[in-house]
Amino acid sequence: MKVDGGCHCGNITFEAEIDPADVGLCHCTDCQQLTGTAFTAFVFAPRAGFRLLSGTPKIYFKTGSSGAKRAQAFCPECGSRIYACAAVAEPERYNLRLGTIRQRRELRPQKQIWCRSALDWVMELGPVKQFPREP
Repeated sequence: MKVDGGCHCGNITFEAEIDPADVGLCHCTDCQQLTGTAFTAFVFAPRAGFRLLSGTPKIYFKTGSSGAKRAQAFCPECGSRIYACAAVAEPERYNLRLGTIRQRRELRPQKQIWCRSALDWVMELGPVKQFPREP
């Protein structure tokens, strides 16, 4: 599936070829802290299928609990997280942040990883009161 998107301010835009079966949620504590929320929603895009169209992301390198280094790309203007990937010159794939993809409503998570780190309430949101917009 071809997707496109960008950051909140429009500085960074991209397009990618993705497989909708590769949409997931990551509950690791690093993702919780990096997003400022409970998890990261992502979809894998192979290197050959990902292309930046405009802008240059700022890269922050983090070391995971496995010792592997990960590049975290975000817009230097608005701070939107764009992708993460292995911290190598030519990563095999990019983990695109679902919220930056224009077609995000068509992409439903198919897996959840690092569930042992998930906040307890995340798996129990069904009974939480919902509002169409801020009350």
